Order: sequence, then C-alpha cells, then structure tokens
Amino acid sequence: MRQNGKNKKRRSAMSSAPDPLRHFETWLAEASAGEPNDPNAMTLATASKAGRPSARMVLLKEADPRGFVFYTNLESRKSLELIENPLAALLFHWKSLRRQVRIEGAVIPVAPEEADAYFATRPALSRLGAWASDQSRPLPDRTVLEARLEAAKARFPDEAAIPRPGHWSGWRLVPDHYEFWQDMPFRLHRREVYTRRGVGWEISQLYP
Repeated sequence: MRQNGKNKKRRSAMSSAPDPLRHFETWLAEASAGEPNDPNAMTLATASKAGRPSARMVLLKEADPRGFVFYTNLESRKSLELIENPLAALLFHWKSLRRQVRIEGAVIPVAPEEADAYFATRPALSRLGAWASDQSRPLPDRTVLEARLEAAKARFPDEAAIPRPGHWSGWRLVPDHYEFWQDMPFRLHRREVYTRRGVGWEISQLYP
C-alpha cells in the first residue's frame, strides 16, 4: 500500500501543466525542500562548431519566461563553444525525488546590466576570483593563481567596489523543448515532453 501511495503522488506530479516553466518551478521548489545540496545545479551541454560535445555542472541563477540564466567567464571553453554554436542543453537531476528535467534551446548573452546586478551579489572573493582566473586555460602552478588573487585584492581594496570584468558575464538559454522524467516502478517511467509551437506548447509523452 505504501508503494501505491508513492505511485499516486508521482502521477499527480506529472499534471501536464500548460506552461512548462510553471511545471519546472514546482519541481524546483520541491527539490529545494528535499535535496541536500545545490538543487539548482544543472549539467550544461555544449558543442563546438565541428560538433564535438562537452558537458559540465553549473548553477542556475534565474529562470523566468525569458529563459534559464547562468554566469561564467566569457573566455572559458563553454562560452567559446556557445559563441560559435549558440545551442545548448540543460539537465537537472534530483536524485532524492527520482526526477530529471531536460531542457534544450538557443543561447543568448544576458544584458550587461543584468550581469552587473548579479555580479554585485557575489562574495568578494568570488568577484576577485573572476579577475584572477583565466578559466579553462592551463595553470602552471596553484601558486600562480594565488598570486593573481593577491594582486586583485591589492588592485581593488574596497570590497564593495569590485567591478565586473569585461570577460565575465552570463548566458540565457531560451527553451524550445522540455522533457520531465519521473521514476516509476519496474522502469515504466513517466516521460512528458513540451515542444514549442509558435507562442504555445505542444504536450506529448514518450515510451520509457
């Protein structure tokens, strides 16, 4: 009977909301209440112009009708790939809830004022680190990074006035495809897909 109760709860969670963002927000809120660490962590998959893929974990910083936002060094591998091939995929995996959400779409830069506003909320050492790190490029020795961090501290002694580097900003993925995956017994999982059609969404299901 306990297993049946869980199944009923899982079925109700897949309610085919007409707006996939609202569906996502509901699941994220439930993950935030139950996941032990970083419920906003997501895999970001990019590919070079030649089609070579790469993936890494990043943190979702904003999700609204305009898209899903993350921030990074604009000279990092992920950014260089997005510049030459501005399509990407996101994957959220909430193990405690036995759920996944896959999101795909085009990627565009955030506005400079948005990046400035978010950068100002970061801890001082994180802001200084954005100046000190040549993200994704070879590091001869850890002491080099530490020395560059000390140099950044000396350059910007006022922690409240550390500016955003021009090489650091954000990207916004504009979704045209969502898949909500819910674990079910015996691998008969529930997969619900939202595909953008004009200004609305077409909802369908996939075999597990």
